[in-house]
Amino acid sequence: MNFNSTGRNTLFNLELDAEGLLRLTWARDASITEADAEAAMAQVNAVCGDSRHPMLVDMATTADVSRGARAVFGRPCQASRIALLGVSPVDRVIANFILGINKLPCPTRFFTNKAEAESWLKVP
Repeated sequence: MNFNSTGRNTLFNLELDAEGLLRLTWARDASITEADAEAAMAQVNAVCGDSRHPMLVDMATTADVSRGARAVFGRPCQASRIALLGVSPVDRVIANFILGINKLPCPTRFFTNKAEAESWLKVP
């Protein structure tokens, strides 16, 4: 199943694959606002329903994540664990802001290697 955001531009794509892994991919150079984060998390919750799934968040090439968006990402959702995937030092800085939230709602880690991220997500 694939789901896209709606609005001015498609800022994210959400897929639930056959193995039960959520894949949230942000658009290139996205500046994620609180409203964008709310839309993405609402879509995650709608797709999952009562089930929880591990989620790979591809944030490579994301330009910015607002303070409001970081607060939204700190709320519980239907993701059971979250792997943040990036490729650049900027991605790592953005991830560190997210990981710096006092209490994340589920295990969350930053990766630069997609295979390692997926492997970590599949741990029960």
